[in-house]
Amino acid sequence: MEAVLIAEDFGALTPAGRLKFGDRDAFLREFLDAFYVEEDSGRRAAMLEDEPQITEDDRADAYYAAVAEHLALTYRLPVPPWTAGAARFLKRPYFPSGLESLKATLLVESPTAFRRRMIFVDANPLYRPRRDKPHFGT
Repeated sequence: MEAVLIAEDFGALTPAGRLKFGDRDAFLREFLDAFYVEEDSGRRAAMLEDEPQITEDDRADAYYAAVAEHLALTYRLPVPPWTAGAARFLKRPYFPSGLESLKATLLVESPTAFRRRMIFVDANPLYRPRRDKPHFGT
């Protein structure tokens, strides 16, 4: 029986590096959903605190750091120290979209946390429908 991952701890993203790309992608979506519906800033900061293990995929390692740093900056949380590690930065530009026609736009739009790692994405790379969930009573 396979272990079930709880998507409320960023460090669980790569347990022993065993998650395959599709699993990592699904976990990241679930993590973002959990992060966006969490209203307590202390809990949000704790969700970013644990470092995912370094994998054999340099792009993924840098992307995880960019995600954590971007969320921290966006929600005015402390940036986790693990995001500054050398293994969390690429040496060559990476355009996840793969579309040559978008490169100029992505160079301009990429949020700082991604751009400084040479990852070029759109201005809203972590959009999830739950992020815009109305908070009733506020």
